[in-house]
Amino acid sequence: MHFSLDTDISKHFIKSYGPGWINVNEQQIRRSVIVTPDQLVTDWPPQTFADLGEEHFAAIMALAPEVILLGTGDRQRFPQPKLTQALLTQGVGIEIMDTAAACRTYNVIMLEDRRVAAALLMIETD
Repeated sequence: MHFSLDTDISKHFIKSYGPGWINVNEQQIRRSVIVTPDQLVTDWPPQTFADLGEEHFAAIMALAPEVILLGTGDRQRFPQPKLTQALLTQGVGIEIMDTAAACRTYNVIMLEDRRVAAALLMIETD
């Protein structure tokens, strides 16, 4: 899917996405990524939903978001509660959705000038 919207070019904006890739400000990314309005973490380790561990959520928390959008690939899958427990304890909201929905939601929340972090696993390729 491709988005068309005028945005502040100093912020990271998800321009488009598809199976195996996400385009952030014209940079095509082909692995799991964390996107915030002012940071792009292209070396986020988990490559599949099964890889997710507490340390991966700690890396997201280090970016100090007020809300996290977890994109779980081609379908919505919920991580074990112990993985997200620390987020909730610290008052950080987490929304879990498929990656396509997380990309769309990130852009809306980012444009509201909120501290959002989208942690995105790739949509599987066919």
